[in-house]
Amino acid sequence: MLFININYNLNFSDYCEGEETIMKYNNEVSISKIKKDAEDLFRGGFFCSEAVVSSVRTNFDLDLPEEIIAMASSFPIGIGRSKCVCGAVSGGAMALGIFFGRTKQGDPKVEKNLEVAKELHDYFKVANGKNVLCCRILTQEFDMGKGEHKEQCIKFTGLVAEKVAQIIAREFNLTNIDEKLPV
Repeated sequence: MLFININYNLNFSDYCEGEETIMKYNNEVSISKIKKDAEDLFRGGFFCSEAVVSSVRTNFDLDLPEEIIAMASSFPIGIGRSKCVCGAVSGGAMALGIFFGRTKQGDPKVEKNLEVAKELHDYFKVANGKNVLCCRILTQEFDMGKGEHKEQCIKFTGLVAEKVAQIIAREFNLTNIDEKLPV
């Protein structure tokens, strides 16, 4: 499989009236690779939220420091092991914020961010088969101390990373190279 990195500057002014923000990243990505990388990162030692942010950062070739991954370190196991909202979804919302979030008060760009974050929320509730985002309910049948939840959480991490990548690719008309590969 060939992964082509073609970089260009994307103008975010469509989402940010009166202000232009430029961020360099790949205009061609493999959504299946983003999903697989997130799953592998979780399997390899990152928590769910860290794995999603790291996979998006790496595969979109974002010019952001690794410390961006550290920002996701508080969200695993439902925010600091509180078992509230799923950490993968929190990481996904953070990754969407990189592309759609605002940095200035009053910037209407936040509206698009809220729209795509809700899309992720609604998707995950259905896709996980349990119609919730609560880590406590998502993992209630597992003994967390024994790591019985891990395979389910790896799957959820992949689902979230995949959906985040699909949203970003759709909103910025990026190419999913998986669709160009011969079957």
